[in-house]
Amino acid sequence: MSDLSSTPFQLVLALLVFFFGALIALVIRRYFRTSSSRALTLYGWHSFFCVVYFFYVVNYGGDATGYYHWSLVSDVDFKFGTLAVRIITSFFSQGLGLSLLGCSLVFQIFGFVGLLAFDSALREVTWDKPRNIRRLATLIVFLPSISFWSSGLGKDSLSFFAMGLALWAALSLKRRWWLLVISMSVMLLVRPHIAGMLGLGLASSYVFQRGISFLQRSVLGGIAIIAAIFLVPFGLNYAGVGEGADAGEVMEYIEGRQGYNMKGGGAVDISAMSPPLQMFTYLFRPSLIEARNIFSLAASIDNLILLFLFIVGGWSLIKRPLPSSLASHNRVFLWAYCFLAWLVLAMTTANLGIALRQKWMFTPMLIFLLISVIGRSRLSLEPAPNSLEGRRR
Repeated sequence: MSDLSSTPFQLVLALLVFFFGALIALVIRRYFRTSSSRALTLYGWHSFFCVVYFFYVVNYGGDATGYYHWSLVSDVDFKFGTLAVRIITSFFSQGLGLSLLGCSLVFQIFGFVGLLAFDSALREVTWDKPRNIRRLATLIVFLPSISFWSSGLGKDSLSFFAMGLALWAALSLKRRWWLLVISMSVMLLVRPHIAGMLGLGLASSYVFQRGISFLQRSVLGGIAIIAAIFLVPFGLNYAGVGEGADAGEVMEYIEGRQGYNMKGGGAVDISAMSPPLQMFTYLFRPSLIEARNIFSLAASIDNLILLFLFIVGGWSLIKRPLPSSLASHNRVFLWAYCFLAWLVLAMTTANLGIALRQKWMFTPMLIFLLISVIGRSRLSLEPAPNSLEGRRR
């Protein structure tokens, strides 16, 4: 444990990283149409869970300690996925001399940006809704599990950063396309198979999204399809399936992943479940009656909220058409990515402990889609596109 502790100088560096992150929060909050007080509150909340996560992995172990130890080794060949995180960490551990705490605080800045983008997206679609819905949106953003899993040193913080940028970009893709490029690039570094799903979702949006001219559909859709053609085989290779795999090899891979994930605590036998039941288990379990410790209790509360949103939001989608004020959001892209990521991860993850952190790669988008259709506007007239700027909470 001594090699994970910080010298006095490294503690000073970690403190500087923390204040640098606060400065970033104040700089970027305007772009996300957020008040200074809310941005700093979110940053302080997220940083608190970074420290909690740090002490947890120091005392009980975790991927973060492995990434930090590996980052101190020189002459590492670049590869996507785990080694990419190792190399990124080495820039801060070897290059700047940061300790595990300092590196964790750096990674939590990425996770915080994702959280800020998620919060802004929810406020974008709930500012004109009844107070209870706005409070529910705020409650979701401040769920401890979101900040806990997105604040540590590892893939999850970078993945959450990419997810948040992708969601914020989807709300106005014509103006924020560059954010989606950054999002997919970061996801490609740490989880190439998820980047492939983002590419497929984007390609689907240009094929099925309404309000796009034939020329735009042809040019932009063609680019998205080409990107997906590159990303999907690359993601399959990364996952260990092989880019030329047939259906039988894919199913063999899925069965192998199910067996692999059966090892360790939180394992659930999903091999005999139907895909819909696998998806339900992945997203909504453990339930309150299955909670055995503080972590599973927190997760079960999250899942209860998700189940409520799924039922109420699903009923709202069936009961009435989508308001025209939401039509500008690239919802086809969000739905396509959510469904694909949910299905694939549910079929290949038989461990609820792994699902607790991995599902936040798509769940914020699903939450956004569901909460946006719950309740009616308090205004008699539909809001202007940029109305959020004058209604920061």
